[in-house]
Amino acid sequence: MFNQDLNTFSWRTLNGDRIKLPVKEAVKNAIIREHNDGHKLKVCIGSDSQVKGAVTEFASVIVFLREKKGGFMFISNAKSTQKMTIKERMILEVAKSVEVAYGICDLLDEYGVELEVHADINTDPNFQSNVALKEAMGYILSMGFVFKAKPDAFASSCCADKIVS
Repeated sequence: MFNQDLNTFSWRTLNGDRIKLPVKEAVKNAIIREHNDGHKLKVCIGSDSQVKGAVTEFASVIVFLREKKGGFMFISNAKSTQKMTIKERMILEVAKSVEVAYGICDLLDEYGVELEVHADINTDPNFQSNVALKEAMGYILSMGFVFKAKPDAFASSCCADKIVS
């Protein structure tokens, strides 16, 4: 499900407009536009999921933050009928986010844009998602990305969460 080329996923903006360009090209255009408008950017990538009956719905977001000037995001949705444990689902969310981050990180480096990968995993052991914390953190950090978990993982726990629910 997540081992596809980044550009095979369907991407859209928050208002529902479909992104017709390959997502990497759309990201590049957004960076150039924002830099030309004088904005310093940071990109945060996150994914979230929700089980609805026999279907698990996933949402991934690329959040562009303008320093002190708000932001915008690109959104991708996916569905799976594969049964999975909470840990497997959390790791799939992280895998999707890492895949997106890996697909655009060279572009972000080229333009000097900071990158964070957010995991919708709670650092409090009293929450179910915590079972995947060590693996998720190791996976993201081993790829060379900045890791954020709840409560600091707004791209996954707020932005993607709103799209998938």
